[in-house]
Amino acid sequence: MQLSRLLLGSILVGAISCSALKGPQAVQTSKIETPKIWAAAKTGSNARISKGWLGEFGDARMTQLVNEALAHNFDLKATAARLRAAKEGTIIGRSARLPSLNASTSYRRSGAKQTPSTENYSLSLNASWEADLWGRLRNSELASRADYASTLADFRGARLSLVANTAKAWCNLVTAEQQLTLAQKTLESYRQALPVVERRYKANTLRSVDVQFARNNVAGAERSLRVRKLNRDNAARSLELLLGRYPSASVASSEQLPNLSPNPPSGLPSELLERRPDLQAARADLYASAQRAELTRKNLLPSLRLTASASGGDDNFQRVFDPNYLVYSAASSLAQTIYRGGALSAQARAALERNKAAIHDYTRVALRAFREVEAALAADISLREQEVFLEKEAKQTRLAEKRALSDITLGIEGASFLEYLEAQRRSENAGISLIRLKNDRLQNRIDLHLALGGDFATR
Repeated sequence: MQLSRLLLGSILVGAISCSALKGPQAVQTSKIETPKIWAAAKTGSNARISKGWLGEFGDARMTQLVNEALAHNFDLKATAARLRAAKEGTIIGRSARLPSLNASTSYRRSGAKQTPSTENYSLSLNASWEADLWGRLRNSELASRADYASTLADFRGARLSLVANTAKAWCNLVTAEQQLTLAQKTLESYRQALPVVERRYKANTLRSVDVQFARNNVAGAERSLRVRKLNRDNAARSLELLLGRYPSASVASSEQLPNLSPNPPSGLPSELLERRPDLQAARADLYASAQRAELTRKNLLPSLRLTASASGGDDNFQRVFDPNYLVYSAASSLAQTIYRGGALSAQARAALERNKAAIHDYTRVALRAFREVEAALAADISLREQEVFLEKEAKQTRLAEKRALSDITLGIEGASFLEYLEAQRRSENAGISLIRLKNDRLQNRIDLHLALGGDFATR
């Protein structure tokens, strides 16, 4: 059964589905048109998910925390346990093609007070093996292997998601720390302005309402400082939870956000998307559903089982271990279900429909992958352009605040305290917005790596 590959001009999703009653049906496909910016994918993903993209941000502390999360995160440990359980399923699937041997033993003692007691020992061995005439057991084994491949992809997805979420949580913590620092500076600025306003009021150059506004600003800045501190502690706790630590808000932050390269490389090959764990899992599920559809169809065919048994007790006990006796007692049976109320045919048709559903699921996942990449690339351009203008806005508001305070301090005619209040408000808002926008750009770049399933180069 040939699984489809992700291509530049289209994604061809198909699986050979076998009908329970009418035999094989035509390959079903789903075509998705994609932009020419994608380079053609020539080979499939090697299923390797890398965290090397963290180096793009140039933050050693971020990398250190990610490694800690990968080692201690409890969600990831739970996913790893489920992966090990799924691996055992491949052994179960393979065992159906091997012979089975059962042994049982019994002991009985009988007698009465007036008669001597008697003892009986017995041992029986039973062996059986089903010949895989039509490849039905082979289909079952391949389906179990595909289930394991799907679980393995889910585990890789959990690792990549944990890396991305830890990096995001670190950026959020640094952002909250910077906003806390800005709130402290704003409070200090308001405190410095208050004596100036009070002095100008005593000199009859400002009104009493201006003093009230100045005091109101100080009180508001005090409240904002405590809000920012709470936000910072909550960001720290969120990060500590990912690290597997107790959420005590004690993790140390940094004063600077990670670096960000100017632009993602242009012409990203579409084969990068094939590394995405959800696409790998969807492909494995598609393959497993096709194998199960074939398996249920073959359940309608006869099955051949070889059996051998031996038993002994007392005098003939040793005959149980005699190979000639085992061969002599061997038997074979050819079984064919005649009628079960249409259950087997219904199971085959249901498996075929599940295979069709898996095809549509794979197409849906592929479309979502393209949407996430395109959205992240578009947001990267927009956020970068917004930052240029916001930098200018923040610079001008800072200059306006300093000039307004200077005019009031010097007693320049026409200086308005309300203008100073407005300049302060704009300066604070621009500073907060700039910090938030820088973080948004980092978050979006991390989302881009998450959408691509890794860095910009690893195949």
